[in-house]
Amino acid sequence: MSKMISELLIEDMTAEERERAERVESILPTLRERATTTDKQGEFNPDNVRLLADAGLLGLVVPREYGGLGGGLRDWAAACFAIGTVCPSTGLAYFFHNTSASRGTLALSALKEGLFNDDEAPQVKAFAEKVLYTMGRDSKWLANYASESVKSEHSAITITTQAKKVDGGWLLNGEKSFGCATGVADQYLVTAALEGINDASALSTFIVDRDAKGTRGRIEWDAMGMRGTATEGLVLEDVFVSDENALGIPGAFARSCQMSRSSFVGNQVAASVIYMGGAVAAYQSAVQLMKDKKFADTGKPVGTGPYQQQIIGDMYANLQTALLWARRQVQIESSEPPMVSKEEVVKFWRTCKGQIAEHSFQVAIAALKCAGTSGTMFSTPYSRALRDLAMGLVQAFPAEKGRLDTASLVIEGEEQNAFGKG
Repeated sequence: MSKMISELLIEDMTAEERERAERVESILPTLRERATTTDKQGEFNPDNVRLLADAGLLGLVVPREYGGLGGGLRDWAAACFAIGTVCPSTGLAYFFHNTSASRGTLALSALKEGLFNDDEAPQVKAFAEKVLYTMGRDSKWLANYASESVKSEHSAITITTQAKKVDGGWLLNGEKSFGCATGVADQYLVTAALEGINDASALSTFIVDRDAKGTRGRIEWDAMGMRGTATEGLVLEDVFVSDENALGIPGAFARSCQMSRSSFVGNQVAASVIYMGGAVAAYQSAVQLMKDKKFADTGKPVGTGPYQQQIIGDMYANLQTALLWARRQVQIESSEPPMVSKEEVVKFWRTCKGQIAEHSFQVAIAALKCAGTSGTMFSTPYSRALRDLAMGLVQAFPAEKGRLDTASLVIEGEEQNAFGKG
């Protein structure tokens, strides 16, 4: 049985996990063919949505009873890692689509744990199931918008987008700074604060149609890397959301997040491994180049040269280090029963994210050194890897911030609030 690329990360797949991974493996050649054009044009390729949908992958982490494939974090990480080896942009957009499922699964888990009363339960159940059916049975793409440009000393993400109650629904006003698939996804999941509540219990979730009146992109996405993600953010100006598309119960979002295995909604390692997938691709390309290219005088592979071997050794060490951190995070966050406490999972994650990003980026730097000046052309795998993997250094939080958070947890035993109301 041949090994799939995703088995570099998840080495002990079950039969069901392997079947789901094979679906991902089957679409990699097509994503690879489209990746250079996607990067050069700096635009999300909508054909990739249909490709993922036809493979049944829009419901990868949706429970089977809602029409999904029933996968978990291991499947999610494996899929994002594999896609990252051919098209990191699509991998990142796909990651954020999958995060939408947490708005359903965590809410249902909180409901099961008795965190909602009898009056709240029907609304929670209806909203959660709507999200899951949309992704699974209906195979639609959901974009997830939480992050904002406003910063707070005491919260990782500060929400200033407001939701005002009106007859039959809500009016949303605000600006989301980050979120993939703007103008591409079928619907947007928007985190907003209920008007009149001044703490984190105000945070609620709303389903907004892509073409809803009052929505538009915040910027034209023209970044140096991850160029095909349509990360334009979202501006909402008096956007009406009906009651059936809102979970406007005070504290519902925070109660749901209590069910996560890590900080916030968990599963964030599935984003980090996308960059590691890009590192694997850069490493493999560089090693093959070092084997194929020959010294003119001896005919030996260039990779036998002493300084080239130093670079290759560094690449190997950095790649293996990133893999070890990622495997451990997936293991402690997905094991059943849990092998460590949630506090330990969070502590590890705050450092893990930066370790994966920085070691993956070092692989990209070394791969470019192997390629030389010819590797600096915009569309070479080395140039693209360097640009894409640089984005991982700053996504969510830099390594320095993560290590400080870990130190705070070690000494004070308290994590920074994931969300706050601005």
